[in-house]
Amino acid sequence: MSTLKQSKLRKNKFIKPGPKYKYPTLSRTPILKRSPQAKGIVTRVVTRSPKKPNSAIRHVAKIDLNNGLRLTARLPGIGYLCAKYNRVLVSGGRANDIPGVGYKVIRGVYDFSPVVGKKKRRSVYGVSRPSGFSNHIRRCVRR
Repeated sequence: MSTLKQSKLRKNKFIKPGPKYKYPTLSRTPILKRSPQAKGIVTRVVTRSPKKPNSAIRHVAKIDLNNGLRLTARLPGIGYLCAKYNRVLVSGGRANDIPGVGYKVIRGVYDFSPVVGKKKRRSVYGVSRPSGFSNHIRRCVRR
């Protein structure tokens, strides 16, 4: 009996393990080709209305990427100066109430201007720190 167990152990030892996952994971941003951002040129700026419970005007741009592919990306933030033939930087991240839009344009990079007069969440909207602006004030200076 012990010899039978030993022979089974030896046999199983050399069996190759199968793949860890049966199917490869699908990318949410396949057009970027596994890179974090991609540079592109705006071909058209349009407005779209969001899905059912929401109602607004969302600004969307059709973009030709430098890798030869096309996509639609959301123009985030309040107001924008983005026109045809502007250079933009596109990253992943879908606008969850606009169907077919899975990318966002990064503000403050290339020709896409940052939001004006933003004090909080500045990194999202490409705004540099205003002169003399600080969140923290020393206790001895506070009045």
